[in-house]
Amino acid sequence: MSIDSEILTALRSANDEGVSGAELSQRLRISRAAVWARIEELRSLGYDIVASPHQGYRLLSVPDVLHADDLLSRLGKARFIGRDIRVFRETTSTNDVIEKLARDGVKEGVVVFAESQTKGRGRLGRKWMSPMRKGLWFSVLLRPRLHPQAVTQLTIASATALVRAIHSQTGLAAEIRWPNDIVIRGRKVAGILTEMNAELDTVKYVILGIGVDVNLSASEFPPDLRKLATSLRIETGEMLGRATLASEILRELDRDYARVCSCQFELVADEWEERSNTIGRAVVIQMGDRRIQGRAESLDADGALLLRTQHGHLERIISGDVTVEK
Repeated sequence: MSIDSEILTALRSANDEGVSGAELSQRLRISRAAVWARIEELRSLGYDIVASPHQGYRLLSVPDVLHADDLLSRLGKARFIGRDIRVFRETTSTNDVIEKLARDGVKEGVVVFAESQTKGRGRLGRKWMSPMRKGLWFSVLLRPRLHPQAVTQLTIASATALVRAIHSQTGLAAEIRWPNDIVIRGRKVAGILTEMNAELDTVKYVILGIGVDVNLSASEFPPDLRKLATSLRIETGEMLGRATLASEILRELDRDYARVCSCQFELVADEWEERSNTIGRAVVIQMGDRRIQGRAESLDADGALLLRTQHGHLERIISGDVTVEK
C-alpha cells in the first residue's frame, strides 16, 4: 500500500472519531509535516478532510473520481485481483493497456481503470460506449493454470461476481444472459470481454475486460441503444458512488477467481445457473452464419452452454449471440 492508501484506510477506520497527525506519523513512520503534505495532496484531488486540535483528521466526503490509492484503501488485502491498481483519465481500451503489461511480464492481479475509453470494445469487435466518469471501464490481468478450453470458466465467474456486487450496492436483482451480459429487466447494464493468449495446452495470460453502465441517464445512450441498454442510475433513480461499487466488484471477482483456481468451479456454475435468464429457456443462438434453436439446459465443466436442439441432440456452445425466446 502507498502512503496515501494507508492514510485513507486510517481515516475510514476512525469514522467520525478522527485520527491525529501524531498517530498517522507513528503508523506510517514519516514526519508529521510529511503527513500534512499528503493530506494537502488528497485535498487537492477533492477529498474533504478536516482537521481539529481535539479530533485530528476526519474524512467527510470523497470526490466522484477513481483514484488508485483510494480504491486500494477501500479494497483491503486482496488474494489475487486488486493487488495493483492503476487508473488512467483516458485510454484507447483498458484491455490494450493490460495486454502491454502482460507482455512485459507483470504479475497477475493488476487492474487498470479508465475514466473514459476512446476505443472501448465488446465481443466480436463491437464498440463499447465509455463516457467520462459515467461508468466503470476496467480490465484485469490473470495468469490461471487452466487448459485453454476451460478459460470460459473465468467469464462465468466474472458474471456471478458482478451480479453479487450490483445487488450488494443497489439491491437490484440483475440477471446473467449467456455468455457475457448482465441485464436488468432485459436490458444490458454490464458486459464482460475475455481475451486469451495461449500456446497449445498452456494459457499464458487472460485479459478480463469489464464495462458497467453506472451513472448514465437515458438521454446519454444513443437512440438505437435505449431499448437495449440501461444503467444503475436509471434502474435505481439515484447516482451511485463509482469507487464504492468498483471496490465491491473487485472483492467479488477476487473471491470467485480464488474458487476457480481451487477447483471449485462447480459451485460457481451452480450460482450462475440460479442467476441466469438463459438456463431452462428456449433460445436462439447465432454463431456467425449458423443459427441454432433449442433449450438451454446447463453449463458443462468448462463453462460452455449445453443446448438441447429441436432434434433432441445435445450441443456444446462456447460462443454466440443468444436471444431468449418469449
